[in-house]
Amino acid sequence: MYILNFSHPITQSQIEQIEQLLSPVKVDKVINYRIAFDPNESFYNQLTTFWEQQPFLMDELENASFLVNLPAHNVIAALLLSHFHGLMGFFPTVIRLKVNGELTPTTFELAEIINLQNVREKARLFRKY
Repeated sequence: MYILNFSHPITQSQIEQIEQLLSPVKVDKVINYRIAFDPNESFYNQLTTFWEQQPFLMDELENASFLVNLPAHNVIAALLLSHFHGLMGFFPTVIRLKVNGELTPTTFELAEIINLQNVREKARLFRKY
């Protein structure tokens, strides 16, 4: 399994927490993406340029098992999710990290893994036609 990381670096401890939760699945590779957009330019255009420059090919994306660590910027995260859905036809599974308030300095640990496609399917049950 790959982790597509659009945020702060993933630690070995976080990888171990993910593997423990998804056992027997192992994380094969973390692919780190540095994503910082100019607030004075179109975010959509910047996302398009960013995506065109990535080595992670469409075939790999369609056939690989992966988790996404979204960027903290909400609009960029929404754009990425829309883009993933457009490429694959479904929403990816994401990881959510939380502050470990017990430690100094501040560290982050795995909070949960959220399958966004499952969330979408369940939300459709609330639709009224």
